[in-house]
Amino acid sequence: MGKKAAKKVIPKKAKLAGPVDVKSRVKSIMARLKSMATPKIREEMGPRYGVHTDKAYGIAVGTLLKVAKEIGKNHDLAIALWETGWYEARMLASFIDEPDKVTPGQMDAWCNDFDNWGICDSVCFKLFDQSPHAFAKIAKWCKRKEEFVRRGGFALLACVALHNKDADEEALAKCLPFIKAAAEDDRNFVKKGVNWALRSLGYVHSPSIRQGALALAKELAAAENSTARWIGRDAVKALEKLAAKKASKKNA
Repeated sequence: MGKKAAKKVIPKKAKLAGPVDVKSRVKSIMARLKSMATPKIREEMGPRYGVHTDKAYGIAVGTLLKVAKEIGKNHDLAIALWETGWYEARMLASFIDEPDKVTPGQMDAWCNDFDNWGICDSVCFKLFDQSPHAFAKIAKWCKRKEEFVRRGGFALLACVALHNKDADEEALAKCLPFIKAAAEDDRNFVKKGVNWALRSLGYVHSPSIRQGALALAKELAAAENSTARWIGRDAVKALEKLAAKKASKKNA
């Protein structure tokens, strides 16, 4: 009986998690990522998807999500994977990090490292939008000049609006001026981020926020600046389509 009691059963997930110390786990994970490299995916990242980076293996996001599930949540490991600088490692970092352990300093450091829309949007979509520091970073990053830092601000705003149904209404309303202020930034990834944020605010449950987003969209749609006009018109089209769909569903 003593022998049976001493026997330790290792959960299946723990076996998949790999070595205990962070340095060894990073080494193991990076070796695995390298073995999964797909030249075709790597070659298409820039030309086909607009994701430009010098340090990428070429691995589908769906595959990375499966790897992340095997690894499990681990804040320290996420930090270490991010520091490798590899695209796929940083994607994994955003998937396995623990939102309640993410610090404002970490958010700024990672945002400053954003160099393509893929990593920018994934980090905001999978991790940063769950942080209590999200609104403070939105206010800060939306005013920055660097293309992907500013993109990060609007991507984060979009993700908070879409995912956090209990988001503070006043805090969301205060973000509308950020959209107006950046509406003439014609850099591709910025203007698309601004548009995404505006549309997302128009999708939230609060009637006042939806109305405010639509009103701003119509204002921008009538602007003289071509970038602001594109952002506004596209948002108006999306929000009016959503309103019509909801009305049709309500009357059915």
